[in-house]
Formats: sequence, C-alpha cells, structure tokens
Amino acid sequence: MSDDLQAKLAESSELANRLFDEIRKAVIGQDRVVREVLLGLLASGHVLIEGVPGLGKTLLVRALAQCFDGTYSRIQFTPDLMPSDVTGHSIFNSKTESFEVRRGPVFTNLLLADEINRAPAKTQAALLEVMQERQVTIDGTPFTTDAPFMVLATQNPIEQDGTYPLPEAELDRFMMKILMDFPAENDEGAMVDMVTTGRLSDTLNVQELETILSAQHVVNMQKLTSLVAVDREVLSYAVRIVRRTRDTVGIYKGAGPRASIALVRIARAQALMNGRTFTLPDDVREASLPALRHRIQLAPDLEIEGTSVDDVLSDLMGEVEAPRA
Repeated sequence: MSDDLQAKLAESSELANRLFDEIRKAVIGQDRVVREVLLGLLASGHVLIEGVPGLGKTLLVRALAQCFDGTYSRIQFTPDLMPSDVTGHSIFNSKTESFEVRRGPVFTNLLLADEINRAPAKTQAALLEVMQERQVTIDGTPFTTDAPFMVLATQNPIEQDGTYPLPEAELDRFMMKILMDFPAENDEGAMVDMVTTGRLSDTLNVQELETILSAQHVVNMQKLTSLVAVDREVLSYAVRIVRRTRDTVGIYKGAGPRASIALVRIARAQALMNGRTFTLPDDVREASLPALRHRIQLAPDLEIEGTSVDDVLSDLMGEVEAPRA
C-alpha cells in the first residue's frame, strides 16, 4: 500500500471520528448506535434502526444530516402513504399539454424513512429499486439519485400495534439492523439536564452541531473504505460465519451471499474508524450481529422459548474458528 493511500486513509479515519464526536453532542448515551450508523455510511450501505418510541432514533438521523453538507429528506410512513408519495409521479401540465415528472423525497443524499413499518408492504416496497439500484423508475423512465445515497429507516418493534413486518426482500437490502436500547442511568440524567436547562422544547437541538462533511467528502471516504486491505483468511472467516447460518440447528432460514458482502464491507469500515489500513478477525466478529440479525429466521420452537436472534448468532460465532495470524 502506497504512502499516499495510507495518508488518505488516516485522514478519512480522523474525519469519521470527528463526525462521531460531533453527533454524540446531541445523541446522549448511544455511542454504539452512533458508531454503527457511521459504519453503514462509510460502507455505502443502508441501515435499519429499531427501538421503542422516544429513544432518539429520529434525532440521530437529524444530527447526522446536520453534520453533513448534503441534501436530506424525511418521509413519515403511515398506513395511508402511497408508493408515489415516496418515489414521485408524473402529472399532466395543462399549459404545456405534456406530462411532467415530479420527483419524490427519495431524490436526496440522506433519506430518513421514519417508522417504516407503519406503512403496508406495498408502500415499503417503493424503496426496493432505489435501495438496490440507486435509481427510480417513473412511468418507464429511470432517474438516478445523487451520490452518496443512504436510507436510514427507523422502526418500532413489530410486537407493537399498528406495525407491519418488512418484506424479506427489503430487509435484505439493509446492510445493517441496529438495535437501540434505553440509555444508562447516568446518560439519561445528562440528557434530561441538557433538555430541561434553558430550553422550552423537550428535544435536543441539532442546529448547534458543526457541519463537518460535504457530499464529495463522503463519496471519497466510501471509495477509500473499499480499499482497506482484507486478508484472504479474514475474508474466508466472514464467509464461513455466514455459511454456518445455513446449517445451524435452530435457524430455519440462513443468510444469503449478500450477507457475506455486507460483513466484509462493514469490517473494512470498522478498520478505517479504528485507524487501520487492514482488517482483523475482530472487525468481522463485531460486525456480525448488525449485518446478520435481520437476515436469518429462527425455528418456531426457539421463538416460542423466547430465544433471541442475537443469542443464536453469538453461539454460532463461537463455533467458527477465527484466523490466528
């Protein structure tokens, strides 16, 4: 690896960690979640954030958008939302006597799909093409989105009333599924103090955050992330973890090849954020839960017993031998 590439990787690592520190000023007590969202950004992937209402899922995406000098759109998913409300549609202009295309909110750099599982499957599926192909077809004409393009979707646990499970094809297009839990007691106290001192609203203000990255910065960092070295043994380790999900007792349906690709891409981003130009088996191991938890389906008896996907995956990773050198 050339000295010039190493210097660029080091600069990107510094920028990513500056972004991490800036977002943490608004999102209190969710360091792991913030970091995993940034890993998705560096790895050019989409992320699904799940948690009960009130944990700051939307706040996190707004904070990222504030630190990013690109375009940002938000869609509030509701049961009556139509697919054309997401992608756009053509409309007849009586003055010109021709049809004009009105682009929907998906034509942006960062798209917040808020409470995505509040809408039925037909509307959720409106994102399938743009998430995979980075383009939208309206009346037979394809329109490309600008780079970078990232969907950050939030959802409430599917056990809650008024939610619809996401289609399997759409879940597989999310590079990561991130679980957001309640903050620790000290962090919650600090958050309450910040919100209630000298403020009239009950939310944290992201307008005070510094803009750190431009759209071109993000594109360059994504390209550099893809150049982080991955040893053949580390790559094989990632593939073996994914393949083990297909023949493990208790897993009804394992992860496909897209999971192996996601795992290696996230591992590269992890190495970059840690200031390294090469990946380690630990990078793969730490990326495994967010990369795989939404791509496998447990056997019915395990679900009845209350066994979690993360527990099964953790046991599985303990059975796959990691490279020693």
